[in-house]
Amino acid sequence: MKLITEEISSVKFITEGKGAKKKMYIEGVFLQGDLKNRNGRMYPVSTLTREVGRYNESFVQKGRALGELGHPDGPTVNLDRVSHKITSLKQEGNNFIGKAQLLDTPMGKIAKSLIDEGVTLGVSSRGVGSIREDRSGCKVVGEDFMLATAADIVADPSAPDAFVSGIMEGKEWVWEGGILREQHAQSIKDRINALGGQNRLEEHKLNLFNDFLSNL
Repeated sequence: MKLITEEISSVKFITEGKGAKKKMYIEGVFLQGDLKNRNGRMYPVSTLTREVGRYNESFVQKGRALGELGHPDGPTVNLDRVSHKITSLKQEGNNFIGKAQLLDTPMGKIAKSLIDEGVTLGVSSRGVGSIREDRSGCKVVGEDFMLATAADIVADPSAPDAFVSGIMEGKEWVWEGGILREQHAQSIKDRINALGGQNRLEEHKLNLFNDFLSNL
């Protein structure tokens, strides 16, 4: 499965309360379905509806729906970079409207400072899934899509319509024992096959396999 991120800039930052009770929130469209974006890619609404339902039950309702400041390299949420907590994610037609509270973490404080200084920020959803191309050439995100976070905070969003930008495809990832791991298997396999004519083939195979295990 591919690491998939998608940026949205049509969000607003709002402040609720005063003084010690003052809280800052992000609010707007976090995800959008059945829209072919400028890069020719699209999320089926049915896939997003199912996955947002799982995400709400497993993360939002349990206070575990966290997001980071910046563009992480993988699907795992890094606690040392957490800047906000997603408090709601609801479907309205083909759009999924989210709200997230900025936290008093180091990254949350940086995000608040950037907003106070007038920096334009947006959000980027992050997940993993396959992508297939249909007859019209549209690249459709597969039914195996799994949402890692509904919103990271990013400083460089750009997109069409509801300002959904292109999907950036990253490294291969696989599910192993319920954990997402970067897929090194094919490259290791290729290296093993290339050793076919060498005398110490078995030793090399063992070394390569140990290299693979150390990267998990």
